[in-house]
Amino acid sequence: MVIKVFLASSSGSTAIKKKQQDVVGFLEALRVEYDPLDIACNEENRMWMRQNVPEEKKPANGIPLPPQIFNEESYCGDYETFFDAKEDNSVFAFLGLPPPPGSKEAHAEEEEQEEADDDRDEEDLQSEEEEEAEVQEEEEGDLEETQEEEAE
Repeated sequence: MVIKVFLASSSGSTAIKKKQQDVVGFLEALRVEYDPLDIACNEENRMWMRQNVPEEKKPANGIPLPPQIFNEESYCGDYETFFDAKEDNSVFAFLGLPPPPGSKEAHAEEEEQEEADDDRDEEDLQSEEEEEAEVQEEEEGDLEETQEEEAE
């Protein structure tokens, strides 16, 4: 899986430059492989990015600003959604990547899996108890029938 980060190498906006640096720096710190794709020097990259950002994620003017992040062809989000994922320690999930072993995300996933397993175990135990109760009721019913037959 290739993470694609659409950037503008010659942006006049310091805000955009800072956002791009934040995304790229964080991906590098996590050792996430990514392809930086320049939309300032490459019209093809610019058109692809604009066409593939979902309509509901585009600003009012319809032109999404960098950085925009994709996993292959799948849209991950813009800087704001990346920042939210970063704050929630869920960048790998945001990127559609499995978290590396030992990471906070991997630990959280393990805990969720353990909780799901515990829930399944509880459900299985309940089912077994219900089945045992049904069998016991059937046996008691058979016993009553036998006693009634013997009494006659």
